[in-house]
Amino acid sequence: MSGIEWTGITWNPVTGCDRISPGCDHCYALTLARRLKAMGQARYQNDGDPRTSGPGFAITCHPGALSLPYRWRAPRLVFVNSMSDLFHARVPEAFIGQVFAVMAATPRHTYQVLTKRPRRAARLAGTLPWPPNVWLGVSVETGRYLWRADHLRAVPAAVRFLSLEPLLGPLTGMDLTGIGWVITGGESGPGYRPPGPAWIRGIRDQCTAAAVPFFFKQWGGLTPKAGGRLLDGRTWDQMPATTTSSHGGTR
Repeated sequence: MSGIEWTGITWNPVTGCDRISPGCDHCYALTLARRLKAMGQARYQNDGDPRTSGPGFAITCHPGALSLPYRWRAPRLVFVNSMSDLFHARVPEAFIGQVFAVMAATPRHTYQVLTKRPRRAARLAGTLPWPPNVWLGVSVETGRYLWRADHLRAVPAAVRFLSLEPLLGPLTGMDLTGIGWVITGGESGPGYRPPGPAWIRGIRDQCTAAAVPFFFKQWGGLTPKAGGRLLDGRTWDQMPATTTSSHGGTR
């Protein structure tokens, strides 16, 4: 199971990444990879470029992990590559194709793929199957990176979603055309940068006006749960209508 509120389980056929924008500055996956390397975990022994990555965090494909979803009998909501980015330039196209083939062959599961590299996703979209159980999202931390949503709209995913986390600035005037879900939240960990409450409310209000499901993950703090999840006295756990309770999600 996963501790991430908006998914059920994580699946990492690829590990490792590189920082490319401010939202990566305090990357939880990079910190976790360093710890797993020190513990001797075999999947995290390849070191990345110290300027953009770190110990145990080089891009590494794990063909042995491709069989895992076949062994899950019950339907699951699956976050793909919580420890990487499937569309990183150093993930071979052939391996991306293998990941998509597994997702297409296991329609009982719903897969959530999240990237900061939507240009490559859009470029490869025509070479990949896009079954209805595959969602694609992009991370956007400030208005400077809203262009990622434009490339996302070029991809024929069943659900296109935005992960506005860690939110580092206001996102007024977002174009939610073609977007089926929005997640937002604050940063956690040492040196966390708290979001402005008006930024969160503004996103919620834009989603409400556009009838786009809105999920508020956390305010953030030294730990993910430090600031709680309440926004104006309630939790916001809206999910796309294609998600069923059998996946551990809510409508």
